[in-house]
Amino acid sequence: MTRFFTAAVAATLLLSTAALAEIMVKDPYVRSSTPSSPTGAAFMMLMNTGDADDRLVAASSDVAGRVELHTHTEDANGVMRMGEVEGGIPVPAGETVMLKRGGLHVMFMGLTAPLVQDSEIDVTLTFEKAGDMQIKIPVDHARKPDHGAMDGSSMDHSNDG
Repeated sequence: MTRFFTAAVAATLLLSTAALAEIMVKDPYVRSSTPSSPTGAAFMMLMNTGDADDRLVAASSDVAGRVELHTHTEDANGVMRMGEVEGGIPVPAGETVMLKRGGLHVMFMGLTAPLVQDSEIDVTLTFEKAGDMQIKIPVDHARKPDHGAMDGSSMDHSNDG
């Protein structure tokens, strides 16, 4: 009886996990840096192909002392400021969220070495439901600001958080 119960619980967990968010990362890139740059930023598309909402809650990498989820916001005086996103970045079911220049992005602070053009960095993205996802991100300084933009289908969460 105990084995049956354990197997039933395991099967239920597997089924519930399968119904969670299914995240795909498309077109990631990080901007190259100079030898003296203390920071860097990564951009990408987060696609949730599942039936459940999810949230990017953290990122980590050995290329920086600290990695944060950031966005740009405008204060009451019209001054643009960059800061950490409180509570993570929502990735609704069936939607695509753009992490792009001038908006949401992954911020690398206290770079341990320069981000060299045409190299790759390892990054772990942590989602509330989908869990950890290890990705390789190419360093690409030549990329155009709107590269990877999706006509009308991306969500702008730059005012969230």
